[in-house]
Amino acid sequence: MSQPVAASASLCLLPRLEGLGGPASFRGRLSAALIRRGWQVHQNPDESACRAILVIAGTRDLPALWRARRRGVRIVQRLDGMNWLHRRRFTGVRHFLRSELNNALLAYIRRFLADAVVYQSEFSRRWWERVYGRVEHSAEVIYNAVDLQEYSPQGVEHPPADRWRLLVVEGHLHRGNWLGLENALVLARQLDGWQGKPAELWVAGDVAEELRRRAEELLPGKVRWLGIVPRRDIPALDRSAHLLFSAELNPPCPNAVIEALACGLPVAGFAEGGLPELVGGDGGVLAPWGSDVWKLQTPLSRDALAEFVRQLLIEGEAPRRRARARAERLFDLETMAEGYLRVLLSE
Repeated sequence: MSQPVAASASLCLLPRLEGLGGPASFRGRLSAALIRRGWQVHQNPDESACRAILVIAGTRDLPALWRARRRGVRIVQRLDGMNWLHRRRFTGVRHFLRSELNNALLAYIRRFLADAVVYQSEFSRRWWERVYGRVEHSAEVIYNAVDLQEYSPQGVEHPPADRWRLLVVEGHLHRGNWLGLENALVLARQLDGWQGKPAELWVAGDVAEELRRRAEELLPGKVRWLGIVPRRDIPALDRSAHLLFSAELNPPCPNAVIEALACGLPVAGFAEGGLPELVGGDGGVLAPWGSDVWKLQTPLSRDALAEFVRQLLIEGEAPRRRARARAERLFDLETMAEGYLRVLLSE
């Protein structure tokens, strides 16, 4: 049951977020759910009627958080993963320094300012505790979620009958993300020609030109680059594919996976990061990486994943029904909003 709302009560969500990323998408969805419950939502931590502050990852305005803390305003931090690819593959000095500083900022808020932490997955919780140690305050896991009416299998779109369509949806795929994209390309190549049908890979998101060039060399003429797809068009895109491939390496809680499941689109990938929690045994198929993903070693089970995918596709519509059912159990936006309210208003 939703918490009662005082006439002047408000909640602060920091920082202001815009653009492609998952944090901006999360902020928009949570804000809408809170407003429907009668809460005022803003970005001013100094607001006198502010009941609590939710820090979505981090904010540079540490003085404002300290002022709020001294006033007794509850601060909750929402944590995803942390930057790590820059330590394994050179992406430039500026990117390296920015990544390190961002990790340090998030760790500082977690250690010294937050009254509670919400992790997006058990994987995220274990990762932070392994690298930065445990903290004394309360912590729990609340998965990301979507509006199950907006993200739904209901629509005129359907996967094509004359070819296999594999979909990748990511905000950004730049130099350090090649291995994840390569995994998708290899899977599409392994499906190409199976049961007499060609395979194609559709990629939605901001993809570096270097990665596009390498992809065309690996899978010539089979990749369609969709660019940045508006959020309102994602459900139709999901419904039009046979499978979503999760290309992020060690993904903590990717929105693209949850959106796909809600639309009845099964997910394929490797059993790393938060995917085993999100996909489980009924949301798609996962194969073990088989080597060390943290060292960016090539996965040893690409052939096994391709065989898992073939077996799933043979089942027809059943995997799509299972994917939707899993989303209904775990990823309802209203349930997520109630969870955040409970943590934010806890005494």
